[in-house]
Amino acid sequence: MVCQGCVHANLMANEYDEEKALSCPFCREPATNKEENKKKNMKRIKANDPAAMRHMGGTCYNEGEYEGAFEYLTKAAELGDSIAHFLLGNMYWNGRGVKKDKEKAVYHYEKAAIGGNPLARQKLACHEWKNGNIERAVKHLIIGANLGYEKSMKDLWKQYSLGNITKEDLDATLRTHQAALDAMKSEQRDIADYL
Repeated sequence: MVCQGCVHANLMANEYDEEKALSCPFCREPATNKEENKKKNMKRIKANDPAAMRHMGGTCYNEGEYEGAFEYLTKAAELGDSIAHFLLGNMYWNGRGVKKDKEKAVYHYEKAAIGGNPLARQKLACHEWKNGNIERAVKHLIIGANLGYEKSMKDLWKQYSLGNITKEDLDATLRTHQAALDAMKSEQRDIADYL
């Protein structure tokens, strides 16, 4: 997976050479069509690449082939892919392709959160809030905000207005949140977002 900022930087660096501009920014291989991409992905799946399994699981899910999605995402999660855990959590939470099971959803969200997934932290915060565990919800929001997740920071402001977080804790989280955003900032990403 390549971020849009890297794709844009590659396009700009090679603007006079179309073949290079459309190549992979990292391996410099020319772009391939969908069929070739699928073959390459299957080769990576056979080599037990969790990112490839997660990608295939996401593709299956988007095509409504939930059984295949569940199989690929489960394998990727077993290999430690935190995004696969998050997607499995969503499947269990919504009952798509599997029986709705909040307990299993929370388990996968927790695994994803431990792996650094801020969206999983947000889901856990909502879950804890609904269950009346305000302190735990705020802790999840703080961790998500510290990872640079904007929604968690906005929700912390709401929690501050409700008196569930101190001004000092909110200020410290705001500084860490801004540092995380600054660390992710690049001119290429800004331009890619603009386009």
